[in-house]
Amino acid sequence: MSDSATTEPHGGAPDPSASTGVASDTAAIREKFLAVRGEVGKAVVGQDGAVSGLIVALLSGGHVLLEGVPGVAKTLLVRTLSAALDLRTARVQFTPDLMPGDVTGSVVYDAKNGDFEFRPGPVFTNIMLADEINRTPPKTQSSLLEAMEERQVTVDGESHLLPKPFMVAATQNPVEYEGTYTLPEAQLDRFLLKLVLDLPPRDAEIDVLTRHADGFDPRDLAAAGVRAVVTGDDIAAARASVGRIDASAELIGYIVDLARATRQSPSVKLGVSPRGTTALLAAAKAWAWLSGAGGVTPDHVQAMLLPVWRHRLALRPEAELEGVTADTILRSIVQQVQVPL
Repeated sequence: MSDSATTEPHGGAPDPSASTGVASDTAAIREKFLAVRGEVGKAVVGQDGAVSGLIVALLSGGHVLLEGVPGVAKTLLVRTLSAALDLRTARVQFTPDLMPGDVTGSVVYDAKNGDFEFRPGPVFTNIMLADEINRTPPKTQSSLLEAMEERQVTVDGESHLLPKPFMVAATQNPVEYEGTYTLPEAQLDRFLLKLVLDLPPRDAEIDVLTRHADGFDPRDLAAAGVRAVVTGDDIAAARASVGRIDASAELIGYIVDLARATRQSPSVKLGVSPRGTTALLAAAKAWAWLSGAGGVTPDHVQAMLLPVWRHRLALRPEAELEGVTADTILRSIVQQVQVPL
């Protein structure tokens, strides 16, 4: 199924210009999302893959976990993406003493009115940056579960809907760093993507340092020329278009075969669940749309496999001791599972 659709006017005859108009509108919106890459590139160098992943998550209605050592621009990346979108944003610095109510909000007594009222927390925004999420205990981490899954927050038995769109972009340091907590499996599963930010190559690092030598200030994105190029309406229209991207029965079977292969791996204690297969399909459709394709191909699936599934595998202890990683297993499975023609 293509992005275009044919409409029929009251006269009964199809209007050949209608599908062309829809296609051109879709192309224009796609160009806006591609322009986001350029805006982010004004402040962040050498993280093109992570930028694309964040855009895919936005198109899919999913959340993103960014992992990397300190200093690889995790926070700057999310801040710059937010600046390129005409949306409300909020940042929460996760610390060991952060309480669930500091994130979701709480009921407080209003002395002026003599009554209790709900005071929304920073989660009531469009893009929430959960900075260093694994530096806070699991209880506070889990306070985001309902918000991420249901797009609402329940406090004292009363539910409060979150704005649309809503995305959590969380950063974390590798778990071996001092003062970090492992994210609960239930929370990890709520992230559509886990993006790993590596240290930049030499050329990119020279570019970063040159920019700073020329006066670049990461705290002043406006001075860097970053501007908002995508609106909330653009996101809604793009998501509707992504939903029309075709996925054949053979392609769906391929995703299921990949998932079943993770469950059969001798190195894996817990393989990919059905939630993981639906997540991979959603991300692959978004990537196909962003690439200008009308349908999902195995290449789109393979491109999104690692970021969508790497955090959903639980490895056996003996495999971890041998240095086996989720990425290694997934790359091996891609080589083993037959690709549909």
